[in-house]
Formats: sequence, structure tokens, C-alpha cells
Amino acid sequence: MIRACAEPRDAQAGTWITEEIVEAYVELHELGFAHSIEVWEQGVLIGGLYGIAMGRVFFGESMFSRAANASKLGFITLAKHLDSLGFELIDCQVQTDHLESLGAYEIERSEFEDKLLNCIEGSSTSPKWPPSLGTIY
Repeated sequence: MIRACAEPRDAQAGTWITEEIVEAYVELHELGFAHSIEVWEQGVLIGGLYGIAMGRVFFGESMFSRAANASKLGFITLAKHLDSLGFELIDCQVQTDHLESLGAYEIERSEFEDKLLNCIEGSSTSPKWPPSLGTIY
């Protein structure tokens, strides 16, 4: 997933996802913090996203789509799963029209900081995730 997110995109000169970042996310995944939502079609990865789960917050890092609405399907699946685990916040980092179309909205920094304290304080782990949320077609 992370390597797919690092692939060149239209109107972008390069990627911020370096080999060091890939290695760090692999380690975070092994520790149970980094997760990906993958959307497959006929054995081909067509979209998805990845990020970090900590406490009751998911910090979205990057998403991509090779087919119409594939990343949207991944995001909606993620949101439903996080809701079932009692998560309270998805940090999308950057406000975009794409994320707004999925219900994301910007909040004031002070509100964000309060939510982080409430959702992460005293938590060194996240709820256990299943190895797979199922196959998304």
C-alpha cells in the first residue's frame, strides 16, 4: 500500500514517501500501529489508504486510486471499522475536496488538541485490528 501511494501522480513532481518512511511504517505495522485498507479488483490493487492508529484516533497518511472511487470505498470501509472499534477521530491532515465529499471537515486547532488529549491520553496501544477487514471488490 505504501509503495502504491508513493507512485507518481499527475501534477506532482515526486513523492515525500522515502525508503526510510517505508521502513518506519513496516516497523510500525509490525508493532500494531500502522494499518492499511486495500481495495482489490480481480487480483489487482486499485486503491486504498494507510495510516497510524493510536488510542481512539486514526492518523491518515496517504491514499491513492487507480480506479474511479476506489480510495473512497477504502475510506468508507475504514470509517465504518473505526466506528465499530469506538474510534472518535480520523485525522486527514490536509483538507481536500475529495475528503470533504466523504464527510471530512476542518476543526480549530484547539478543538483538535482537546480531542487528541481525550482520545490518546493514557493509551500506548490501539484496539486490536483483525488481520483483514475482508476483501473489498
